[in-house]
Amino acid sequence: DAGMPGISEPGDPLITSAIEQGITVIPVPGPAAVTTLLSVSGLPTDKFIFEGFLPRKSGQRKKRLEELKDEERTMVFYESPHRLQDMLEEAKEIFGDRKVCVGRELTKKYEEILYLSLAEAIIHFTKRAPKGEFTLVIAGAK
Repeated sequence: DAGMPGISEPGDPLITSAIEQGITVIPVPGPAAVTTLLSVSGLPTDKFIFEGFLPRKSGQRKKRLEELKDEERTMVFYESPHRLQDMLEEAKEIFGDRKVCVGRELTKKYEEILYLSLAEAIIHFTKRAPKGEFTLVIAGAK
């Protein structure tokens, strides 16, 4: 009746199944990129944390990621194209190779949603320079 489908609602298993079967899942624009991407991420949405932008400086960013290392909830971040590669590498170093859903230019003409591991995302953006606004949904600790 209300809310964003797939965010702490029964739609989560259906979305995950569709992604696993290669079916394209397209989000309906929500009030923010955090809920738009989270709703189609294929990661648990019953409990999540929104971190927004991490600190710009590597040392401060790594410190915050270390604090989140054992976080079991799904984590959502915003990142600029200029810092995306560093953030992905630091996240893999600290979290290990977790699942990540990367959204670029959500609800805009060049929208792109990728379902990868952190290692695959690093390779992807090494081959293809990041452009646009990014939202990342990273799996929590097991």
